[in-house]
Amino acid sequence: MEFKDQINRVFELPETPKRIISLVPSQTELLVDLGLDEFIVGVTKFCIHPASLRKNKTVVGGTKTININKIKALKPDIILCNKEENTKEIVEACEKIAPTHVSDIFTLDDSKELILQYGEILSCETQANIITKELDNKLNDFQLFTKTKTAKKVAYFIWRKPWMVAGNNTFINHLLELNKFHNIYTNKERYPEIDLQELVKNGEPDLIFLSSEPYPFKEKHIEELKKHCNNAKVILVDGEMFSWYGSRLLKSFDYFKELHNIT
Repeated sequence: MEFKDQINRVFELPETPKRIISLVPSQTELLVDLGLDEFIVGVTKFCIHPASLRKNKTVVGGTKTININKIKALKPDIILCNKEENTKEIVEACEKIAPTHVSDIFTLDDSKELILQYGEILSCETQANIITKELDNKLNDFQLFTKTKTAKKVAYFIWRKPWMVAGNNTFINHLLELNKFHNIYTNKERYPEIDLQELVKNGEPDLIFLSSEPYPFKEKHIEELKKHCNNAKVILVDGEMFSWYGSRLLKSFDYFKELHNIT
C-alpha cells in the first residue's frame, strides 16, 4: 500500500509494520497509547515515557545522532521521524534501511492528522479515533475555560547561554495562543537567540516561562531572569506539556488550567 507523510513524501508498505523504530520521544509515547508497545523495537535515549520503555527496547541513539548499525540490525519495517527533531541526514540514512515517515507539526490539527496517519499506517484506526475525539473534547472544554481569561504577554525560554526563546511558527507558540498568552517574540521565527535586554525593549512581559526542556531550568534561574525584568512573574513550566504533540496533549489542557490558576 502507498502512504504519504506530513512533508508529502510517498512511501510504500507491503503490509502492516510489525517492527517499529521511533526516533521522537513524543511519538514513541503515542505509539504506546495506540496499543503498539509490543511492536516497538527501537527508541532514542530521550524516549522517557513510559519509564520502563528503554529497559525493554533497543536504544539507537538520540534525536540528532543515531547508531545506524543498531538500526540496521533491528530490521525495522518502518522508522518514524520528525522534520524538526531529526536531521535531514538522519532521515536520508533511515530511508535506505526501511520506509520512513516524517511528521511536521505546527498546530493541533497537525497533531490530529499525525495520530490518524499512524492509525491508518499501523492498523490501529479505532484507538487513533478515540484519542483524537478525546483531544477535541479536551480542547472544547479548555476554550470555554479561557473564554473569560484576560490575555497576558509572555516570553517562553527554552535555552540558556545563549538565551533562546520560542518564537513564531512553532508548536509552542500555537499552544501559547490557545492559552491567551501573547508571545512577545512572535516577531521572530522559530527559536531565536535573544539578548535579555530585549525583554524590556519588546514590551515587558507579564509572565516569563522557563521550560523544563530542552534546557533544564531550575529555581536558581528565576532570580537570574528577575534581574532583567522586575515586574514579570517568572514560572518554571513543564516543557512536555507545551511541546510534546502526541497523546501527551490529553494531559496538557488540565495542566494549562492549573497554570492559569497560578498566573
